[in-house]
Amino acid sequence: MAQTIAARNVKLHDLKARFGLQRVDTEPFFREWLDDLPELADGERQALDRLKRNYLYLLEYPVMESIVKMVVLSPLLDLAGFYESPFRVDGETDVLVIQGQLWVTVIEAKNSELSLTKAIPQALAYMLACPNPDRPLFGVVLNGSEFLFIKLVPGDVPKYGLSDVFSLLNRSNDLYPVLRILKRFGTLMAIAPDLQRK
Repeated sequence: MAQTIAARNVKLHDLKARFGLQRVDTEPFFREWLDDLPELADGERQALDRLKRNYLYLLEYPVMESIVKMVVLSPLLDLAGFYESPFRVDGETDVLVIQGQLWVTVIEAKNSELSLTKAIPQALAYMLACPNPDRPLFGVVLNGSEFLFIKLVPGDVPKYGLSDVFSLLNRSNDLYPVLRILKRFGTLMAIAPDLQRK
C-alpha cells in the first residue's frame, strides 16, 4: 500500500525520493508563462491597479490567508474567467483546483518567514496526486504579495519548472503579467479536453 505524506508537511526531498521528481531550469521546458499571453483591456488594468492599491493598504496591518484569498485571489480568478463555463473550481483544505489542471496554493502572508518556497512542495504534492497525469499540469503559489507559477510534466520521471517571481511590492504592477499568465493557462485548459478527443 502506498504511503501518503500530508501536503502541508511535505519537503522537496520527500518528493524527489518518492517520485524521482526533477527540476528543469531550461527555458524551453516552461514557456507557457512567457509565450502567447493575451493582452489586457483597459478595464482589466484599472481593476488590477485598484486591487494592488487595496492590498498595499491592507498590508499595513496583519494580512491573514482569508484576506489574501478575498482581496487578491478571488478577483484575479474572476478576471481570468475561472468562475465561468467551462471551468469548475474545487476547494480543498490548502488548495484550490481549477478544472483538474491548475492548483492554486495560498500561504499566510502575516509572517515574513512564510515565503513561497514553503508552498512549492505542497503544490507539487497535490499536482503529483492528479488522477489524470497524461498532460502537463500547472500551479500557482502566492502569499498575497508574491506569485510563482509551476509546470509539472508527469511521467515515470516527473519534471517541474518554475517561473520568475512576481511581486506587488515592485514599482510596476506585476498583477498585469500574473493575469495574462492565468488567462493563458485558462486557454490551455479549455482546449486540452478537445485535444484529448482527437
